[in-house]
Amino acid sequence: MAKKRFSAEQIVALLRQIEVATAQGKTIGVACREAGISDQSYFRWRKEYGGMDIDQARRMKDLEKENARLKRLVADLSIEKQVLKDIAEGNL
Repeated sequence: MAKKRFSAEQIVALLRQIEVATAQGKTIGVACREAGISDQSYFRWRKEYGGMDIDQARRMKDLEKENARLKRLVADLSIEKQVLKDIAEGNL
């Protein structure tokens, strides 16, 4: 089966769909199969996105992307600073 990536909005919608199915008496396994995801994905997503609105999930994903970008930027600047420091001290 091909690996598929879901957006934060899709994940929240699937979690709600599975909650409705379980409220109707279906087991989590059956509800997950009907939604087209594994039980493991459901529990991982529930842990990460449980109780969030779609807007909150979208905002969280945007903040995670921005955080990753800023971490890369800090790492690059730290390397540049170290190189310039080594050059200034004559270590190269």
